Amino acid sequence: MIFNAENQSMKFVPLLISSAVTILLIVVFSTRWGPAPAFGEFLSPQHGFWQNAEPVDKDFGQDLQLPGLQDPAEIYLDDRLVPHVFAANENDAYYLQGYLHAKFRLWQMEFQTYAAAGRLSELVGAKALDYDREKRRLGMGYAAEKAVAEMESNPLSKAEADAYTAGVNAYITGLKESEIPVEYKILGYKPELWTNLKTALFQKYIAFDLAGFETDFEYTNLRSRLGYAIFNKMFPISPDSLDPVVPADTISRAPGILVKAPAGSDTAYLQNNDTPAVHVLSKPDRDNGSNNWAVSGTKTKSGSPILCNDPHLGLNLPSIWYEMQLSCPAFNAYGATFPGAPGVIIGFNDSCAFGFTNGMRDVRDYYEITFKDDSRREYMYNGQWVPTDFRYEHIIVKDAPEYTDTIAYTVFGPVMYDKTFSGNRRTNNKYYAVRWKGHDAGNELMVFNQLAHAKNYSDYQQAIKWLHTPGQNAVFACKNGDIAITAQGEFPAKWRRQGDFVMPGTDSTYQWQGTIPQTENPFMYNPDRGYVSSANQYPVKPLTSPYYLGGDYRIYRGMTINRYLNQMNEIGIEDMMKLQTDTYNPFAGMARPLLLKNIDSASLNSDESKYYELLREWDLRYDADGKGASIFNIFWDSLKVIVWHDELEKAGMPTFYPQNSTLLEGILRDSAYEFLDDINTPEKETLSQDVNLAFKRAALTCKKMDADGKLTWGKFKGTEIRHLTQVLTPFSRLDINNGGGEYAIDALKKYHGPSWRMIVQLTRSTEAYGIYPGGQSGNPGSPYYDNFIDNWANGKYYPLWMMTKDEETDKRVKAIIRATKS
Repeated sequence: MIFNAENQSMKFVPLLISSAVTILLIVVFSTRWGPAPAFGEFLSPQHGFWQNAEPVDKDFGQDLQLPGLQDPAEIYLDDRLVPHVFAANENDAYYLQGYLHAKFRLWQMEFQTYAAAGRLSELVGAKALDYDREKRRLGMGYAAEKAVAEMESNPLSKAEADAYTAGVNAYITGLKESEIPVEYKILGYKPELWTNLKTALFQKYIAFDLAGFETDFEYTNLRSRLGYAIFNKMFPISPDSLDPVVPADTISRAPGILVKAPAGSDTAYLQNNDTPAVHVLSKPDRDNGSNNWAVSGTKTKSGSPILCNDPHLGLNLPSIWYEMQLSCPAFNAYGATFPGAPGVIIGFNDSCAFGFTNGMRDVRDYYEITFKDDSRREYMYNGQWVPTDFRYEHIIVKDAPEYTDTIAYTVFGPVMYDKTFSGNRRTNNKYYAVRWKGHDAGNELMVFNQLAHAKNYSDYQQAIKWLHTPGQNAVFACKNGDIAITAQGEFPAKWRRQGDFVMPGTDSTYQWQGTIPQTENPFMYNPDRGYVSSANQYPVKPLTSPYYLGGDYRIYRGMTINRYLNQMNEIGIEDMMKLQTDTYNPFAGMARPLLLKNIDSASLNSDESKYYELLREWDLRYDADGKGASIFNIFWDSLKVIVWHDELEKAGMPTFYPQNSTLLEGILRDSAYEFLDDINTPEKETLSQDVNLAFKRAALTCKKMDADGKLTWGKFKGTEIRHLTQVLTPFSRLDINNGGGEYAIDALKKYHGPSWRMIVQLTRSTEAYGIYPGGQSGNPGSPYYDNFIDNWANGKYYPLWMMTKDEETDKRVKAIIRATKS
């Protein structure tokens, strides 16, 4: 459904006195955040939070004189506050992008770099010290410094970054006290000047979020305590059901690197008495992924390609995305941008469209280090003691002394966990270094710079070669009819199961043996089937690859997308909107018949029969007002606890469940699946017994939730879009009643889901639509703070207007900012 912003009555979101009191109480009493700012300053009518309230009819038009701007430029703000930037040269376009990001999202972009750099203790005190130590020990600052050096060694990316930084700082230096974002006032600090290092830190923040989920310590524990055979069955390398990104093998039959597992690698990992129990403080959501696809003109009504993308990320306010158009003589691009970095990330230009989904590949491994003594000045490597490098991290702690963390660096990388830091858990007095691909020098700015300029498939190929970490499935479509997708990134060449467990670090035996040549990254170009797609599944079938594809993949969304696209022809924009917001649950479609078959319906009481009938009649869709999806979810969770609890309790990890696909495929293959039997009881449990027990337990939960009015799926799921601090509730949108779910194409969860929906039809005059769950302004007192959310929740879209300069008088233009050099 297409939604025009001009038809919406804008809602004013003032900061009421009651909200202000609530905020202050949160700040004062929250266990996460420090003391409130001085009441006099915070409540000052001239400088305090009152100044952040923004009237509905605010005129954003102005004439600016900006230092560092080369030529006059215009910014047209439309009725959704989307800026259309027209600059006379490329660097001015990036300068003005920086200025606008700061104007509308300053606190967000800086707070994210504080988080990435491990500097939150400066804002909230010692409560954040462990978080900050973890980020510094991961090497986020170290990685960002290498990225800046790489960025600034390239004249093109240096000019882009310098221009962006200058634009951010032009806004900051002209910022009045009354205009400082309210979060600064609440937390009691002020903006710093921007630097290229902050841009690099933001890039590493995203790289960690998309390629930071790992299970090395958990897998090491499970393997040690359960044995390799049981572990392999519970956590297999790949599921039976696979529909990979690239169905045909495009990898060379003569791989560029012949990976060899070292002798004894199957027994070289930690044993029971050595098992680490590191608790990682901040893991990204394992479902950070996305959907994307492109269909060729042979399958569309218009005869032109259509590209679709919806990245699934954490749902926050302000939104992770900021929508804008950048136009200059060198390029004209529109789409979703990241406040904190230059360029259009997911979008389109006058010739083509581009988008990304997460590649899900594991590019972060751990090694056990042997130091000569507690001084850590030398460690064993290849038969000799070699000197350690040290990095001294000085952490400023609000209302407490500065904390200095001395971090040992080895040939593998920084020692993340040791006797002084283990994430509040034991490490058996051992040392673990982390090898992360994000530590390697890269220049991801060039990806988006080149995509903005791209005119054809060859340009797309050259652009994505700059993408190193995080690995992504880069989709492409062009007005000449081409479509393509590539599983792009720099991936370590691994042997089977390498990196799934903590590895020995006393020599080079277990190090990565090289990087997979880019020519071997799987891709599809104009396939006969008429479409390309990805949804965080395996890039190829694992057995066809000469390299181990270790990672945390998803299988069901990709299967659903491909099934629909195989069947569809004469596709139009509305069809793509419907597909992108589809709520069908393929997992339940496979599981429900077997579950219902094994329920003894005659033995059910009246309450159980009620929920049995609701489950049986459910249409397998995650609809907000239906109860079937909730009943199935509760039922399945009950079953997996019954099946897995004995093995997981034996391993000391009672909540680290195998993938749901493992249990489903196991019971579909064999009704006597070995894990159905509880190893702690003398009886031999059957599938029917486990299913009936699970359903009866689930029915009790359903009855209680039903009585509380929380059994409909929208209430059960309870989607929330929280303020970035996660504690400022008045700045959040809670209890959003919408559909979608984990296994649906519309993959919505409580705090996670489609963060930017985009559809681009590459006709002669591009036709594009999109929406994200937020608003253009980062100011909670602005009507533009969250005004997209209701339409996003209801599956609606806005037209994406690729404005031309001669449309200055169009009624959609609500304000004009004219900028000249000061």
